Amino acid sequence: MLEHKLWYSRPARNWDEALPIGNGALGGMIFGDMGKEHIQMNEESLWFGGYRDRHNPDAAKFLSQIRDLLWQGKMSEAEKLLEMSMFSIPEHQRQYSVLGDFYIQFYYPVDEKKKNYRRALDLETGISTVSYTVGEVDYKREYFCSYPDQVLVARITASKKGGLELSTYIDRGLYVDKLEVSEETSSMILTGKNGQPDGVDYAFKMQVYHKGGYLEVIGQRIYIRNCNEVMITLSAATSFKHLNPEEIVCQRLQKLEKQDYEVLLENHLKDYQKLMGAMTLDLKGEDLSYLSTDERLERMKQGNEDKNLVALYFQYGRYLLISCSRKGGLPANLQGIWNGQWQPPWSSKYTININTQMNYWPAEKCHLSECHLPLFDHLERMKIHGEETATKMYGCRGWVAHHNTDVWGDTAPQDMWLPGTIWPMGGAWLCLHIWEHYEYTEDIDFLKNKYHLLKDSGLFFKEYLMEDEKGYLVTGPSTSPENTYILPSGESGTVCIGPTMDNEILYELFSAIINAGKVVGESEEVVQEFEVLRSRLTPIQIGKHGQIMEWREDYEEKEPGHRHISQLFGLYPGTQISTNRTPDLAEAAKTTLNRRLKFGGGHTGWSRAWIINLWARLKDGELAYENVKELLKQSTLINLLDNHPPFQIDGNFGGTAGISEMLIQEDNEFIELLPAIPLAWGEGEVRGVCAKRGLILDFAWKEGKITKLILYSNQGGTYKIKLHHVLESVKNDTIYQIEEQAYVLEVNLIKNKKQMFGV
Repeated sequence: MLEHKLWYSRPARNWDEALPIGNGALGGMIFGDMGKEHIQMNEESLWFGGYRDRHNPDAAKFLSQIRDLLWQGKMSEAEKLLEMSMFSIPEHQRQYSVLGDFYIQFYYPVDEKKKNYRRALDLETGISTVSYTVGEVDYKREYFCSYPDQVLVARITASKKGGLELSTYIDRGLYVDKLEVSEETSSMILTGKNGQPDGVDYAFKMQVYHKGGYLEVIGQRIYIRNCNEVMITLSAATSFKHLNPEEIVCQRLQKLEKQDYEVLLENHLKDYQKLMGAMTLDLKGEDLSYLSTDERLERMKQGNEDKNLVALYFQYGRYLLISCSRKGGLPANLQGIWNGQWQPPWSSKYTININTQMNYWPAEKCHLSECHLPLFDHLERMKIHGEETATKMYGCRGWVAHHNTDVWGDTAPQDMWLPGTIWPMGGAWLCLHIWEHYEYTEDIDFLKNKYHLLKDSGLFFKEYLMEDEKGYLVTGPSTSPENTYILPSGESGTVCIGPTMDNEILYELFSAIINAGKVVGESEEVVQEFEVLRSRLTPIQIGKHGQIMEWREDYEEKEPGHRHISQLFGLYPGTQISTNRTPDLAEAAKTTLNRRLKFGGGHTGWSRAWIINLWARLKDGELAYENVKELLKQSTLINLLDNHPPFQIDGNFGGTAGISEMLIQEDNEFIELLPAIPLAWGEGEVRGVCAKRGLILDFAWKEGKITKLILYSNQGGTYKIKLHHVLESVKNDTIYQIEEQAYVLEVNLIKNKKQMFGV
């Protein structure tokens, strides 16, 4: 059986080597030192400060003047006025914070030798372990984060009776407000406010249990000796979610006082394995599990094949999404939930000009639809402030968000950075996830509940769009994130009118509103209104290099190897560019990708992950796989987290999504199996992959041909499966040829019934 474990023969030397665990809200990075264990911890809603109205009061006043300057080609003048009138005051949104640190100091007999060290993370159970031998005594630590019980659980055992001696405590370094430790209750709690005077209140509590031996409090340490087993539970809460976070954490831990470790573990496994076990991938690679994960990564860097490491990486992405985005919580931020810095890179916020969206690319197809839900809850928070942004900045109804948001849903522009700040498409792009979730689940109650987010985003653009000289509707001021163009005069600029990505996002947004409107019973008048708006968008254009044009004009790029490939949104995750429906645009997309890579593109982890998806959509399995390997070799830390650098989690999720795109895609009415399979993946099996309209598929292949296919639908209906060969066991009247060496298996499925095919 394929083993889904990360393991190492030494402790983590730094944060980038530690192993992540989480339950959506609470996260820990496990270092695994034999002498002093360190688990750095986060709570998803612990952010610095509170919401502020940062809108520039002069934005709407100067909007028309900025637009006039852009129309006149006076880019530098437009940008100068924009900097003064549209950048927010203050410029920055709030930042994600650190919860604190959990330490366990171990005491061993002097001069005893340490050996047999192993640090591991089992993706099948969500349990991280540290094991080793000191002298003749075997020690083991087990860690997991429980979603049902909302705690991090640690259990420490020794093979020798009475063989454990340790002290433990929690800390926040320079940022401790109030600390209380109790010998009577064997507990320690940190409470305070994160960022005065408007910061959230927090509570972080640890409870210690021991079997045998003695426990006492010395200073701020809970000291235990001569015991057989120790269990420690930790919980945290903030006033962002709860009126009294201290009361909440005390209730959580008190509820568990009489629960054995086995009960807590069973609760965790029942919840976790329902999600994790819903999908599997086996690429039939050589079993190299006897090598540590860092050794396997190094082998790949030397040019060796490791298909099982690719499958492990795929499942790791699913593990991370389960661990940082659960129902009732917040969406995954720039680092999921795992952040070890008080001033993290890019504030560890929600960067919504691709990164947050990328976090959720694998959610539906990779059988984690439930993990998508926190994003939709957050859109409701964003809409409240987005309506204010639309009115104050643009004089429009509806709602709008720029390229960043925070835990409060701040939608005003972030940063004073011309290449990215004034880009009004962030909220619109996020809204597309609403329609995607419905397409996979056909949950009409969900769509009715969230339709207003789609419609009101569209309402903003209905009033915001301008007509150009050709009669097309265009955005402006905007940018093509985060690139710079060069004018014929040699002058460079970033702010512009109607960049290609904006048009592509609006095409998808208006399409989603039209389709959703028909489902929820929207008036014909409104549906037709958005059909007209969609028809007036600028079509995708091909430029002088044979590439997809990035701007309205065929400008040269200042950075032709830029990490963003914004003009290819229409290929992925959009739907406008297709090898089947628009072969000329698909060919231009290939040219665009090759130019980006020729000039050094894909140099950040998330960009490389996007490139995997783009090549997969272009049906080039070899180039898609080449970029999977490059992602692992160049942009992956030894704990398999994505390295921008520094660490960003979007590359993990984008990489997992890219692998799924290589295995299955949908275009028009067809579900295509193995659309971008490389020769190296000659044999494999996937179970539990999802398609739209509630379809779940298990299939196996050999030499590029499907050998087993099992279909299951939780909705029922007729599905068309595109194959590249005939399934011989299927009756002639259920399979037909659609093009040379391409066939369609048309299947009518009964709800909740499985149907199997094979050869």
